Amino acid sequence: MKWLAGALLIVVVLLQYRLVASPDGLREMRRLEADVAAQRGENEALVERNARLAAEVRDLKQGLTALEERARSELGMVAPRETFYQVVPQPGSATGAEPRTRTAHR
Repeated sequence: MKWLAGALLIVVVLLQYRLVASPDGLREMRRLEADVAAQRGENEALVERNARLAAEVRDLKQGLTALEERARSELGMVAPRETFYQVVPQPGSATGAEPRTRTAHR
């Protein structure tokens, strides 16, 4: 009976050693837990982004305000009863870039 208890003790010690010291043991488990936590954070950010995009799609489908705003900012469109003003700098001005100012009035 003593040899059975001794053999079981040796098996338990070897299994514990393998759990703690092997590359697939606790260190790997902690690394995987950190990876899972990072992935969850990334997933939460993507869920928020998807919610914002869904709201934007809903606005574009339902309202003209969001559509008008996008047409103005991205396409430079002007409504029929608006006046478009563009300010062009004088030749030889100190700034090298050409500032463009758009003003639209209804």
